[in-house]
Amino acid sequence: MHPAPSVIIFTTLSGLGFGLLAFLGLGLPNVSGWVAFVFFAIAYGLAVGGLLASTFHLGHPERAWKAFSQWRTSWLSREGCFAVAALIVMGLYAVGVIFLDQSWGLLGWLGAALSLITVFTTSMIYAQLKTIPRWNMNLTPAMFLSFSLAGGALLAGQNTAAIVLLLIAGAVQLAYWKQGDTALANSGTNIGTATGLGSRGKVRAFEPPHTGSNYLLREFVHVVGRKHAAKLRMMALGFGFVLPLVLLLVPVHDVIVKHLLALIAVIAHLIGIATSRWLFFAQAEHVVGLYYGKR
Repeated sequence: MHPAPSVIIFTTLSGLGFGLLAFLGLGLPNVSGWVAFVFFAIAYGLAVGGLLASTFHLGHPERAWKAFSQWRTSWLSREGCFAVAALIVMGLYAVGVIFLDQSWGLLGWLGAALSLITVFTTSMIYAQLKTIPRWNMNLTPAMFLSFSLAGGALLAGQNTAAIVLLLIAGAVQLAYWKQGDTALANSGTNIGTATGLGSRGKVRAFEPPHTGSNYLLREFVHVVGRKHAAKLRMMALGFGFVLPLVLLLVPVHDVIVKHLLALIAVIAHLIGIATSRWLFFAQAEHVVGLYYGKR
């Protein structure tokens, strides 16, 4: 599918923001006062900034509030409801930590749970779509959650947890690519099932439905060359997981250098996740492409 920049920004930043909020809700790191204010400001900046970016690809952004009304059936609506709940609960928790020097444990745990549920609902917006087999699998929510937790651990300065979570997230990413590359073929969907003529024998298109470009081709039939995809996957894996792991494992005793390496690790992870998200959308084969001879 066509990778809209606003959606890439949304899924990248909000995942990191809610991941950091989850760790802050658990009391990690154990900070208070202005130090805690900085951590919460970063978390809210990423989470809220990502959510706002998600409205940029809407035809009528001013109507985004209507999405909250469909929480019974829509994962998009559930995402909005849980996001607001998480931000409110974590806002109350932040007041106690920053201004009252009190950590309301139960409230923090609730906020952490709501933050991770928000990430899960975001992933289900894509995982529920049977028309895109590459997304319609259990590894999609696993990828979103593992990325969020790994990024949150990095931002929270929890190096031991970050190392473990980065390894898990990297493994999930590789598994997602492996399973996703065969998802469309394994789904059993082809031009025969798409047209309903498969029972009559092998079906092939006599001519394409349109001689020129159209909305469906622009939005749902985005083709990425294999060589480019391979390079981008290496970039996503290298920047997103390998480089941060190396930087975290480097033995450093100087505090300033240690914080500098941690900052570089966060920036590298952000670049890698953004690249992975671009591939997530660009390589998603919508079944409508079958009508145009795309596989």
